[in-house]
Amino acid sequence: MSLDPSKRGLIASLRGNFIAGLAVIAPGILTIWLVWNVVTWIDGLVLPLIPRGFHPQAVVGLDVPGVGVIVFVIFTLVMGYFTKGLIGRTLVNWGERIVEAMPIIRSIYNAVKQIADTILARTAPTFDRACLVQYPRPGIWAMAFISTTTRGEIGDRLSSEGDMVSIFLPTTPNPTSGFLLFVPRHDVIELDMTIEDAAKLVISAGLVYPDSRKLRARDDGDTPPLNDPLA
Repeated sequence: MSLDPSKRGLIASLRGNFIAGLAVIAPGILTIWLVWNVVTWIDGLVLPLIPRGFHPQAVVGLDVPGVGVIVFVIFTLVMGYFTKGLIGRTLVNWGERIVEAMPIIRSIYNAVKQIADTILARTAPTFDRACLVQYPRPGIWAMAFISTTTRGEIGDRLSSEGDMVSIFLPTTPNPTSGFLLFVPRHDVIELDMTIEDAAKLVISAGLVYPDSRKLRARDDGDTPPLNDPLA
C-alpha cells in the first residue's frame, strides 16, 4: 500500500530537517567528544602520579576534570625552561647517551624524537606545496605534496632524468601513511591550493574541495562578491 502524497512529503521534510540539523550539531558534538576524551586521557596519566592528598576530590570534594592537563602544561613549561640552561642540556644529553646504549629502546626513542622534532620544531622542514602526479599509472592522477628538490646520492643517480623533486603521496583517509616518490619536475602539476586545503581533500576522500573561485580571487587580491553563492 502506497503512502498518501502528503504523508510522503511530510516524511521527506522531516528527514531533510533531521539531516540539516545533524550537519549543524555533529561537528560540535564530535569536537566536544574528542576534547573530553583527550582531557580524561591526560588526567588518567597524570593524576596517579600526584599524591592523593592533592587530588581535587580530596581538596574541594569534587572530581574536577582537566587538573591533570593543567599539571601537564605547567610541567612541560618548567621542563622547557630548564632544558634551555646548561645543566638541563647536560642532563638531557646524559639521558640520551644512556638510551643509545639500549638497542630496542634506542630505535623507538629515536623514531619518536624525530617525529616530535618534525612536528613541533619551528625550524622543521615542511611541505612546499600540493601537487598532482600520475600514480599508479599514466592517466590516473593522485594528490601529493612536494617536500624538496631531490638531492644527495639519489639526486646524483637520477640526474639523467632532469630536475627531480621528492614528493609524499598520502593514502586516504589516513594521510599519515603513504609513499615517498622521486619524480621529474616536468611530470608534476603544482597546485594553487594551500597544504591545509589539500590535506582536507585527502582526508575527506574527495568530498571537501577548496573553492577554485576563491583561489582566483585570493591570487588577484580581490574578494568574492557578497551575494556570490560560492563565497
